[in-house]
Amino acid sequence: MEQYILVFTSIVYEALPFIVLGVIIAGLLEEFVPQQFIAKIIPKNRVLAIALGGFLGVVFPMCECGIIPVMRRLLRKGMPLSLCVTYVLAGPVINVVVLTSTYVAFNYPPSSDSVAIFGGPKNVVLLRAGFAYLVAFNVGLLVEWLSRKPGIDLLSPQVTRGLKVNTSIDVKENGNEVEEKVKKTTMERLNNITSTALNDFVDIMAFLILGAILAAVGRALVQDTDFSKTVEANPPLAILIMMGLAILFCLCSEADAFVAANFPAVFPAASKMAFLVLGPMMDLKLYMMYTRVFRPRLIWTIIAAVVIQVFVYMLLLHYFGDSIAAFFQNFYSGT
Repeated sequence: MEQYILVFTSIVYEALPFIVLGVIIAGLLEEFVPQQFIAKIIPKNRVLAIALGGFLGVVFPMCECGIIPVMRRLLRKGMPLSLCVTYVLAGPVINVVVLTSTYVAFNYPPSSDSVAIFGGPKNVVLLRAGFAYLVAFNVGLLVEWLSRKPGIDLLSPQVTRGLKVNTSIDVKENGNEVEEKVKKTTMERLNNITSTALNDFVDIMAFLILGAILAAVGRALVQDTDFSKTVEANPPLAILIMMGLAILFCLCSEADAFVAANFPAVFPAASKMAFLVLGPMMDLKLYMMYTRVFRPRLIWTIIAAVVIQVFVYMLLLHYFGDSIAAFFQNFYSGT
């Protein structure tokens, strides 16, 4: 029971600061960013927009928990669903904080017994970011195709409710749509920001706690299981096991690299990479939080697309990992 409580509280405490940051940013977006601004900055070419969405984590460097409330507000502001999905999948990996922690985690000291994988920490960082971007971009394209027919029907009612009710009024001026903004006092704006942030916080936290409970139970069940002999002889199974552990452990993307780096050396390097790529995109707490943004049809489509891609890419990485490491080595040496 002590271990169960420790795991549960660690998941909640680990995610809590980022959720608070996320809901504050969401409140600011809701109050200060006009819908027309979002429409203007998004490229007309949707493929290009999705491609750029994979790098939004550089602008908003947040973990997966903090991104959810931000994404909800961006959707309400009119950002395309496919772009938001790309951001929510790639953002928790492609940001400075996470990539730096990954480098540090796999930068083993000379006295360490651990073996450097893929030729060193720099290669691990590049591979993690590259695979995360590839998976997110492909899922974004899939969501763009799906959203052409049902459109808003893929979103949860919690996101779409009251979208037409706004403090601004659309009027016609010289035949063009313009937005007439209602002037607000500082206190009114502050009240709107805190109200939005508080509503998002309560909504998201309820499902974070439920996900943390499920994760704590799952982690307790596998804690004493010895996979060493099994994974050493069966790399595809090792990849699947590490993907399952990534879903159960519910680690923050800013800390998961230290866990992956300390797994026994019998786990293939590709299985550790699977842990690093899949964890920030899909785990139990994220699934519960996704239910407050997407409808089940879209959630399961994203899950299937992410899991299949990660498994296939990691298999290829396992069998061609040495060639990739050699390529990096030749590239750095200029040969």
